[in-house]
Amino acid sequence: MTRPSSIHVPVLLDEVVQWLAPQTGAILVDGTLGGGGHARALAERVGREGRVVALDRDPNALEAAEPNLRGLPVERVHANFCDLPEVCRDLGIEAVDGIVLDLGVSSDQLADRSRGFSFSSEGPVDLRFDPTTGEPASRLIQRLSERHLADLIYRYGEERYSRQIARAIVERRRQKPIETAVELAELVRRCVPRSRRGRAIDPATRVFQALRIAVNGELPSLEIALRRLPECLRPAGRLAVISFHSLEDRRVKEAFRDDARYTVLTRRPIRPRPEEVDANPRASSAKLRVASRA
Repeated sequence: MTRPSSIHVPVLLDEVVQWLAPQTGAILVDGTLGGGGHARALAERVGREGRVVALDRDPNALEAAEPNLRGLPVERVHANFCDLPEVCRDLGIEAVDGIVLDLGVSSDQLADRSRGFSFSSEGPVDLRFDPTTGEPASRLIQRLSERHLADLIYRYGEERYSRQIARAIVERRRQKPIETAVELAELVRRCVPRSRRGRAIDPATRVFQALRIAVNGELPSLEIALRRLPECLRPAGRLAVISFHSLEDRRVKEAFRDDARYTVLTRRPIRPRPEEVDANPRASSAKLRVASRA
């Protein structure tokens, strides 16, 4: 059977390499392997004497990245980045020189129509990074009350029409369960008035974001990681985090500012260059913040 290959394009790749400044023989961590682009670039620089530990919650990502990492000193681990201390302990690693977290959804996940990450998918609204554990989003929207759905969409999606959307979901599910991503996206679009100026993003974006954050526990995982990752870094070791929306970026900014174990290296977030956004529009909302272990 042919292994799946990755189509994901890493975001802010040059900037991550520049700020982590990998040296020959260093030990680095890619906490969100995805297609393996960041891990590959780091592994090429640490060389045979070095080591890159690459984590991902998605077992499909671990498999798809393998061809891109073949022959390089990369160890792939099925784990959440907030569990890095345990991963390092199991691998016999006392401390690492640098860590990168890319918090975005990968192009591979969006292209997998069986998982519902894409609005045009006829597959179920699953949205789990690890499809072997937890509750799919389709079950969440079927069981939550209208009020709880509205609160979830507003809190995690920052969607001003959350109550109208929640009401429409509940009315629809009384007749027939919402089974596919395209069904949910079309329902959401009917609830959001068209602006004269037009919306910058698809109205379904914020709802899918909210559901995805909820089913994967993304924000709690990030908060736990930001508290725990300093214990994995050597003194002066660096943590680079790429976020894609304000809920993530705010938590990274506050942790770097308020935790005395961090020294902020990027006073303002680093954004993709225009040429990168032109080549990869999904990079447009990315923000990179970097701190070192004090």
